[in-house]
Amino acid sequence: MTHTRRRSCRSRVLVPSAALFVLAVAGCSDGGARPSVAVPTPSSEAAAGYCEKLHEELPETVDGLERNDPSPDSDLTAGWGDGAIVLRCGVPRPARMDDSQSKAVDADGVNWLLEQPDDAGAGPRFTTTYRKAYVEVTLGTEYAHDITPLSVFAVPVKRTVPDSL
Repeated sequence: MTHTRRRSCRSRVLVPSAALFVLAVAGCSDGGARPSVAVPTPSSEAAAGYCEKLHEELPETVDGLERNDPSPDSDLTAGWGDGAIVLRCGVPRPARMDDSQSKAVDADGVNWLLEQPDDAGAGPRFTTTYRKAYVEVTLGTEYAHDITPLSVFAVPVKRTVPDSL
């Protein structure tokens, strides 16, 4: 009987230890803090090359937000904050570029098509125009009327993604 009693005591000690181990491991995980973003497929090898060069030139901070690239890891995507600013390079040409009523903005010599998503909880999306690879920047709702982050991308885009005109 003593032998059974020892097993019982030992089981009681191991169960809480196993539970604490699981909690400790869960506490150390990032909990999925990196946003998930669809990785684009560039239209050509040349476009993919421009995007890779752009990725190397992107800043570590944008508007005070630290770089926090989304998952999965890719040279075609980058992010700042917890998804407040997301850049994707090599996206398809937006159909709205054919609409003569579409709106565009110029940020330090780079022209961007403005698209407001149908989802009221989503911020604006901008896509470069007149470039050999399309670069898309999605901003959080806090940037609904602020294109300041686009200025930060102007120099790297001009340096790495040639004009198409």
